[in-house]
Amino acid sequence: MQHSSIKAVLTNTPPLTEVTVNGWVRSFRSNRFIALNDGSTLNNIQCVVDFENFEEALLKQVTVGSALRITGTLIESQGRGQKFEVQVTDIFVHGSADPDTYPIQPKKHSMEFLRENAHLRIRTNTFSAIMRVRSALSFAVHQYFRENGFNYVHTPIITGSDAEGAGEMFRVSTLDAIAPPKTETGDIDYKQDFFGKETNLTVSGQLEAETYAMALGKVYTFGPTFRAENSNTSRHLAEFWMIEPEMAFYNLDDNMDLAEDFIKSVIGYILEHCQEDLEFLDKRLLDEEKNKPQAERSPMALIEKLKFVSENNFKRVSYTEAIDILRNSKPNKKKKFQFPIDEWGADLQSEHERYLVEKHFKCPVILFDYPANIKAFYMRLNEDGKTVRAMDILFPGIGEIVGGSQREERLDVLKEKIKALDIDEKELWWYLDLRKFGTAVHSGFGLGFERLVLFATGMGNIRDVIPFPRTPQNAEF
Repeated sequence: MQHSSIKAVLTNTPPLTEVTVNGWVRSFRSNRFIALNDGSTLNNIQCVVDFENFEEALLKQVTVGSALRITGTLIESQGRGQKFEVQVTDIFVHGSADPDTYPIQPKKHSMEFLRENAHLRIRTNTFSAIMRVRSALSFAVHQYFRENGFNYVHTPIITGSDAEGAGEMFRVSTLDAIAPPKTETGDIDYKQDFFGKETNLTVSGQLEAETYAMALGKVYTFGPTFRAENSNTSRHLAEFWMIEPEMAFYNLDDNMDLAEDFIKSVIGYILEHCQEDLEFLDKRLLDEEKNKPQAERSPMALIEKLKFVSENNFKRVSYTEAIDILRNSKPNKKKKFQFPIDEWGADLQSEHERYLVEKHFKCPVILFDYPANIKAFYMRLNEDGKTVRAMDILFPGIGEIVGGSQREERLDVLKEKIKALDIDEKELWWYLDLRKFGTAVHSGFGLGFERLVLFATGMGNIRDVIPFPRTPQNAEF
């Protein structure tokens, strides 16, 4: 049967028109007022039932969570809180929900309770708003790269290399888990495994994307990545999505220009197209902040924070300059940093990054030229021999959101760095080939998509901005 979305009915349909809508019951008051929502908008449509026109047995099936098709006449609402309502002439119950066991009742639920019911939490206003913003951001990512001449590349999810060198990877194997075949030395014989070698779920598509950038010029990946880091924090997931552009003939300055323009573009897109959901999330954040101590409150409201990023030029600061600022800052001198800054070479923590953005520069910050020994092997070594052409973008309230670099294009230097880290050259023979055959300056960056959604929605826990979070001891759903 022909039907309209609730969003379309509320925005485009004139009164006294017969409409048919489908959705799920959010509430059913006084056996008369049904609040119906189909996910197309934050707003419910109120459907007014004259109970004398319907059988009691039918109305008993209209419970919170039930899926209905409702037909009726759209009229101007006499009540407060909505412009239009539907005077119901027909109700069809697609599927009723047991009122005694349906968990998402019209009341406030804790985030932990909703994570335990992740298959149904999308039916709340908070999560439907988050996921619509997530969807819009995803579209904006693809639109930006398409409009700027990038090709979309699907890099492998199963890999034999560890791009980050961290070693925290999920193994992929078909060998017997209890009694795997062994070599003469007692090690697991991966030659008998499906791929004939040890393989894992990828932590990054960067290395493979570089190969395509060195032929197509500008490429990007946008796909799932995995990290077996045993961290039960509000900032870590075992499965998450990464956006990773790679560009041939781009140096670090070009890379920073692109990253800043990209972020401003996608945030500008949701400010324009997700106003209703962002206003709801802005109010939600404001209500949440009231219950926190003053020192723990966000420095800005959500929409203010998004505009702060989209409308301000990012300040570019070398790591060395940032260390001097932090070392001489009041929080450091008064020992208020959890991780004091004593000397050059320290790995910056979120508290340091947020101080630079929120207190010192009061704008988004791009740090560049980091110490080589705290960055990955593939980053280009500077002439000083101790720093690399790396860059991180820092945001208010969240710290680092983008990490990138100019890649090391010199074969001899790259081989030395691989050797120093005890990485087997044979595992990266194809990556080294890029430096043998037509090498060129090239750069790229990575942006954790969930971290971007976290920033864009004002949520406090990264588990609440991905449909089904994967964390230590949790692979439900």
